[in-house]
Amino acid sequence: MNIQTKTKAGQALRVMQKSPDLDNLLIDVADVSIPQRGPGQVLVEIVAAGVNPSDVKASLGHMPHAIWPRTPGRDFAGIVREGPSEMIGLEIWGGGGELGITQDGSHAKWMVLDQKAVRAKPANLTMEEAASIGVPFITAYEGLREAGTVQPTDTVLVCGGNGKVGQAAIQLATMAGARVFAVEYNEQPLMGHTNGAVEMLNSSTQDIAAIIRERTDGHGADIVFNTVGSPYFEIANKAMAKQARQIFISTFDRAVPFDIFNFFRGRHKYLGIDTLALSSIDGARIFDKLKPKFEQGILKPFPFNPDACYPLDLAAKAYASVLRGSSDRVLLKP
Repeated sequence: MNIQTKTKAGQALRVMQKSPDLDNLLIDVADVSIPQRGPGQVLVEIVAAGVNPSDVKASLGHMPHAIWPRTPGRDFAGIVREGPSEMIGLEIWGGGGELGITQDGSHAKWMVLDQKAVRAKPANLTMEEAASIGVPFITAYEGLREAGTVQPTDTVLVCGGNGKVGQAAIQLATMAGARVFAVEYNEQPLMGHTNGAVEMLNSSTQDIAAIIRERTDGHGADIVFNTVGSPYFEIANKAMAKQARQIFISTFDRAVPFDIFNFFRGRHKYLGIDTLALSSIDGARIFDKLKPKFEQGILKPFPFNPDACYPLDLAAKAYASVLRGSSDRVLLKP
């Protein structure tokens, strides 16, 4: 079904070239015509869209495979306005690695989406809450799945536990019944929802590996979800149990000291997760697994802070706040 005559053109963020720095983001708000959907696609009216560090890094030119010019944005909640009749009016949620990178994304009034990625959002979530799920939960779910899924007998250490991926990983790990530790670089209370007890640690004043081994009778952590990378690399390695898995999604320094002897003696596994390689269809399949848990209230969205919800004309402020470490889940409202 095509209802183009009933829709109006809107605005979209346009990134024409890489930005020099966070204080000089080259992001334009442009009046655009409604995008034409192709075969097998739907037209989505975006109601809310999450802002992720990868969105900002792409605008800074840190994603070499990103296509220019483009509209950024990987996560979304919106309403299907054109497509198969059974999809029209459906309130949907999603996120994908191609959105905002190799095709125009969600930081706009309108977006085209593959029909296979269309999923109804949980009825108990607002559009803003649904838009917040995206990349953080997709990353956390995929990382833990690649690590062999979390078992109730596992000890899990989440490095960067108050980051959005860290919070999602903690929700999933505690949901599975694992014993969970979280670490940050300074004294912080644990943020976000959990489904069980979590011990928060401070890497600036505590010996993380020693504490975890003491708490686990010398065993260590079976899974380390290292959301930060190099700053926690050595700490995580020392905390790992025999046959432990460490998951990486990001880093500051590419080169890190690596003790090969401890690696093979410990029979450790390192897993790299790049959700840019997961399409919106892949994300939809992950959402199929997560949706019942959100509907039951076992998993919860990030708290919605109206002050962290920006219109498109303040997108540069929203982007800068994300990469400067805002504790809020930042959203755009086209």
